Amino acid sequence: MKAGVIGATGYGGAELLRILQSHPEFQIESVYSSSQQGKSIVDHYPHLTNIVPMTLEDIDPAAISRNTDIVFLATPSGVSAEIAPLLLKEGCTVVDLSGDFRLKKITDYEKWYKKTAAPQEWLNRAVYALPELNRSSIKDTKFISNPGCYPTATLLGLAPLVRNGLIEEGSVIIDAKSGVSGAGQTASFHTIYNELNENFKIYKVNAHQHIPEIEQMLSGWGYESPITFNTHLVPMTRGIMATIYATLKSDISQVEINKVYNDFYKDEPFIRVRKNGTFPATKEVYGSNFCDMGIGVDTRTGRVTVVSVIDNLMKGAAGQAIQNANILCGLDETAGLHFTPVYP
Repeated sequence: MKAGVIGATGYGGAELLRILQSHPEFQIESVYSSSQQGKSIVDHYPHLTNIVPMTLEDIDPAAISRNTDIVFLATPSGVSAEIAPLLLKEGCTVVDLSGDFRLKKITDYEKWYKKTAAPQEWLNRAVYALPELNRSSIKDTKFISNPGCYPTATLLGLAPLVRNGLIEEGSVIIDAKSGVSGAGQTASFHTIYNELNENFKIYKVNAHQHIPEIEQMLSGWGYESPITFNTHLVPMTRGIMATIYATLKSDISQVEINKVYNDFYKDEPFIRVRKNGTFPATKEVYGSNFCDMGIGVDTRTGRVTVVSVIDNLMKGAAGQAIQNANILCGLDETAGLHFTPVYP
């Protein structure tokens, strides 16, 4: 199948190209940019020399529809809201990696993203696709809204607790950290070397745009309380660690909680639950589509701690987008994603 990547010069776009280049069923047909059309992708990313020797094309929905079977939108928030409906009207299958179609209420999007939302009909049509938790919805659509990186790590870590009714309402606290690639390529004061090196920063305190995305999904599972969610910037390129705290409704042992998680994810190829008393590190999933997690029960406080790690550009973006595309197109879900994590 012929695949197109819009926003190919961003980090998410580059990661899509890395995966698609060796995918057994998807072929990179074309790459698109709104700012660098006419230039070679290799001029922007020399590491793609002799691998993806393609010229960046202008974004023409009609032409894209004629030339591709599936389109990946690796564009900033606010851009996909305009482009995706045009592509869908032309008959394209669209996987959107931005946040433009994740929230189902226009008011929520405009409050948290500070941008104009897409029309409600398109918000309704987009399938929020976290495959381990709503795989059946993905198979019958042509429009995927790929989850955010922080919500992926957080929701996968919380799902066994919430869906089994094991935690108290109002008790969830998430302390999350991310590498700098999550901020994209646009330079800012907070991401320049002098500010970031040998430093550790909290940002968007109680105001991160991924908060309503997490709460929207939790609400669908019956957890209605708001969450406390804060994010930190770590001086590394890739990786997210979400450390999740919640109060248990009743006594449960470490062995029992690990069994809950292992049973919940027993058939999931990209979820790896650690043995009792062991916890993952971000480098252990670097460059892969895995989500690793460890769980600890504190009998002294009656609380549970879940540590969930992903590569933000893979399971948090491009890798999950390919996983969703595989499901949507009826392929082996793991096709093109058999990456062993890069270590050390």
